[in-house]
Amino acid sequence: METAEPEQEVENISYINDGADGAKDALSRRPKVSIRLRVLLGFLVIFVLFCVVTLTGIYFVKKLDKKLRFLENAGNYAFEIQQTRRFEKNYFLYGTDMYDALHHVHSAQHLLDTYKDNYQSIIGEHAFNVMTSSLGRYSELLEKLDDVNQDDSNQEMLHDIESEIRQYGAQIVANASDMIDQERLRVHTWIGSSTIIAVMGLALILLIEVGLATFITRQIIQPFGRFERYTQRIAAGDFSPITPARRYRDEFTNLAIALNRMGKELLEREEQLLQSRKLAAVGTLTAGIAHELNNPLNNISVTTEALIDDLDEFSNDEKLSMLNDINTQTERASHTVANLLDFTHRDTSSFNHLSIKEVLKSAFRLVENEFALNQINLETHFQDNIPKIMGRELNLQQVFVNLFMNAIRAMSEGGTLTVRSRIEDNSVRVDVSDTGVGIAPANLEKIFDPFFTTQDVSKGTGLGLSVSFGIIQRHHGTLSVVSELGEGSTFSVVLPIA
Repeated sequence: METAEPEQEVENISYINDGADGAKDALSRRPKVSIRLRVLLGFLVIFVLFCVVTLTGIYFVKKLDKKLRFLENAGNYAFEIQQTRRFEKNYFLYGTDMYDALHHVHSAQHLLDTYKDNYQSIIGEHAFNVMTSSLGRYSELLEKLDDVNQDDSNQEMLHDIESEIRQYGAQIVANASDMIDQERLRVHTWIGSSTIIAVMGLALILLIEVGLATFITRQIIQPFGRFERYTQRIAAGDFSPITPARRYRDEFTNLAIALNRMGKELLEREEQLLQSRKLAAVGTLTAGIAHELNNPLNNISVTTEALIDDLDEFSNDEKLSMLNDINTQTERASHTVANLLDFTHRDTSSFNHLSIKEVLKSAFRLVENEFALNQINLETHFQDNIPKIMGRELNLQQVFVNLFMNAIRAMSEGGTLTVRSRIEDNSVRVDVSDTGVGIAPANLEKIFDPFFTTQDVSKGTGLGLSVSFGIIQRHHGTLSVVSELGEGSTFSVVLPIA
């Protein structure tokens, strides 16, 4: 299954809802071919192949057993023929053992008659008939020799019978030997073929195992890998729906539909949570702005009323002091409004080459009175020959002023503010360290969130660090913090070299 393009942005929740419903329809419309069915079919094919291999092996074993039995019977037949020839020779030499010769030749004939079908299937019907005919003629000659020998008057006939017996005897021995030799050769050939077939069977089994592993990988392991990527994508906040990638649906289709539904529900919950956070942020902002503007306005109102009521009674110095106080309170209110504007508005002025040392010095001048009033000792450590950066001077001044003011508030009983600048990995790094109260670990992740503040709402709106974080991001840099309770904090600004 495939997902929508990663770069595609979700503009509103209704778009995703329609997309999830459309993806569900597309996933469900496909024909169903379950993984269980595919696995069963795969194992059925493997079972059939193993049956073929097994039946082939059984066939070869039975065939080999038949040949071995034939060799055994043929050996018995050859033994009977050899015994017959031995007793035949004894008869011609000594005139004895004719009975034994006839007994063995009859046994050989009995073997041929008993295993006739086996012999014919192995050596063929024609060869079997020739062998039977030769053995029959040989047996007749032996019987005739026995009859003629009892009548010594016909020596010429006896000599002819003897000559023919020797001829047919040699022939039946040769037939038996040839039959055994040829069948042994066939057995050796058969065993060689069986070995080749066994090796081919092993190769076939190996191919089947490889095919099964490939099948399982494609049908199960790969979809699991895809769904792992889907869950990672959802965890990263991309709720674009899962769409079909195959022509059929299976068990993973139900999982894809469930994940799409989960993404839809998560997006709805995220939207609800965002609305809740917006409402909470608006409440916090309203309270902070009310205090931030109410205090200077009250001071302006009181001072103005005093001037109106007793203008003639105040000396010029007192009037000037009161006007300065009105101006200070006005600047305080303007500063609050400026923070709000910075938070909601992006500066469109161009970037310039800047010296980070000069930017820091100008920021020091803006808060030097605060250093003196709060008994803050300033220490600076600037590396020599730091290259210039690209940025907007007023924006970067605002960042460092915010960092300095936060450090001053963290050192309510005085302390040391240390500012260091140096080159680090083709960037300029500025560390602002204080010896104040530090930041609780639970608050470190929220320190740059809009409107978040650990101070009393009357002392700030929580916009300073959020605005500073946005300014540094627009300068393609980073703003981070390291802090321990009771040990102080260090804010680090890293900006790329021009």
